[in-house]
Order: sequence, then C-alpha cells, then structure tokens
Amino acid sequence: MLTSQISKYSDNCIFNKSADKIDVERCEKALGIELPKILKDLLLESNGIHGEYGLRLLWTIDEIIETNTTFRTNSDFKELYMPFDNLLFFADGGNGDQFCFSILSGQVRRNDIFVWNHENDSREWVAPDLLKYFEWWLSGQIEI
Repeated sequence: MLTSQISKYSDNCIFNKSADKIDVERCEKALGIELPKILKDLLLESNGIHGEYGLRLLWTIDEIIETNTTFRTNSDFKELYMPFDNLLFFADGGNGDQFCFSILSGQVRRNDIFVWNHENDSREWVAPDLLKYFEWWLSGQIEI
C-alpha cells in the first residue's frame, strides 16, 4: 500500500478516508485528463494527506479539481503567468508554490514531479516520481 510506504518517511502524516472510483472518474472528467495510475491508486487509499503543521502533502479530489480548473480559467492568471493547461497540480508547498505532473499532448506521460513557483512563474523538476516526492519533501531534500 502506498500510504504505508509514505508513513515510513514521517510519523506526522494524517491520511484521509479513501476516495472511491466514482470520485476519481469525476476528477478525470472535470479536468479532461486521465490521472497518473500512482496518483489514482493513492487517492483510492487516502483522499488527501496532511503533514506537520497542516501542510497539504496531497490535495483531496475536490481540491485537485478546483485548483486546476481555477488556474486554467482565471483571466487574471492568463495575463500574469504562462499557461497552466500543461500542468496537473496535486499539492502545495504552503507558500504559494504548487507541485504538479507535466501534461504533454493531453496526457501525463512522465512520472516526474515539478514545482511551480508563484513568484517567478518557473517550473522546476523536484523528483523522479510521486513516492520520491513524498520521501524527499518530508525529509527536507526538496526546498522551495
């Protein structure tokens, strides 16, 4: 189970009740993209994960839908930032920066995790996959 693997990285993780397949399908339909398998599997184990100080390590399905929809459709953001249609946000750093998968030709084709910097609109690679994101973020190896 993915949650037991993540628990090894920190004693401070709080796991939510699992999502169901209908919620995952609703998310995919709302965003027009198939979620990466590992993200789906994790959401089916825990619909959101909180860390120390309430840090949202993984958003709920509703938060994933709301944030991605807002970032893709907000007219002010279109004037301030590069497009967000090629990013699938799933968590934030607690400082305005957000973690995401990249979308290429309408699909998440890579396991890599990136962080979007809200101050300079950069997108930087931070981990080779979702489990490394949790390991490195919880151990302090990812600094934003």
